[in-house]
Amino acid sequence: MSARESIVPVFVPHLGCPNDCVFCNQRRISGSAVPAAPEDVVRAVERALEVTPPGTRRQLAFYGGSFTAIPAREQEALLEAAAPYLRRGDISSIRLSTRPDAIDGAVLARLKRCGVETVELGAQSMSDRVLALSGRGHTAGDVREASRAVKAAGFRLILQMMTGLPGSDDQSDADTARELAALGPDGVRVYPTVIVRDTALFDLWRAGRYKEHTVEDAVRVCARIVPIFDAAGIPIIRMGLNPTEDLSGGDAVGGAYHPALGELVRARIMRGKAEAALEGAMPGGEAVLRVNPRLMSQAVGQHGENRDWLREKFGLKRLKFVPDACVETLEPG
Repeated sequence: MSARESIVPVFVPHLGCPNDCVFCNQRRISGSAVPAAPEDVVRAVERALEVTPPGTRRQLAFYGGSFTAIPAREQEALLEAAAPYLRRGDISSIRLSTRPDAIDGAVLARLKRCGVETVELGAQSMSDRVLALSGRGHTAGDVREASRAVKAAGFRLILQMMTGLPGSDDQSDADTARELAALGPDGVRVYPTVIVRDTALFDLWRAGRYKEHTVEDAVRVCARIVPIFDAAGIPIIRMGLNPTEDLSGGDAVGGAYHPALGELVRARIMRGKAEAALEGAMPGGEAVLRVNPRLMSQAVGQHGENRDWLREKFGLKRLKFVPDACVETLEPG
């Protein structure tokens, strides 16, 4: 979000979820253990009004859980707490996250009436086998049906997917990305699987029945996924879990947890472009790559990782990256 836009988060951890997904411990992921009440909505918005300058576009966002799976009366209580702020323009919009199988015409009518603008659906995978192994309790067909209904009702649609779930591989994850892109969402979030303490996945991993989806695994597969969404013009709002004190403090015991995962993925994509540009380079020689200045850090890689990797692969004595604003991404020097 820009300096003139602000998210006002309210967490509803595990509230409404009818299933225990193998990867999920909402308290540890969100950092919040207590489900939200109407007074929490008021408190969050009032706090946002205090700390953000006048003219800021504030979006109230209900994170975690499955908002539309909780009792209708509780949904309405939370949304009605926000209504006065929405009418006054103190908040500009409302968004919420939910499950694909917790969407129907009556639900969408309620959300529309209460001023919700954006609905995020936790699709996670478009493989029914992966969904079943992950304990999701819904099918890929539910994702398609709910996505179409959300868009037809005039909401902005955000889809969430995960990589490295039980039973998945690089190909099935890339297939999921293609299927989600075909649904035409307004944005996506990509969450490579993290092994969180006190989850079923944690137990499976300790028992040797789940192979860890490492940071390197996530970077590799996401480098295939990102171009799919880029080509479709679909913004990737987030890659990787938001860091929290609990996750960084030891609750993330394995998997693809990294505070700069998105940057690592973009750097890997640039490394592929650099490989193509260096084809035919003479071993023992010197090479120059011209790079758009805004992409220089991605081209060089964290701590020069791309530069070192490319020099070794092509046997170069020296590899130089030169900023050039006339280059769209990266080209040979």
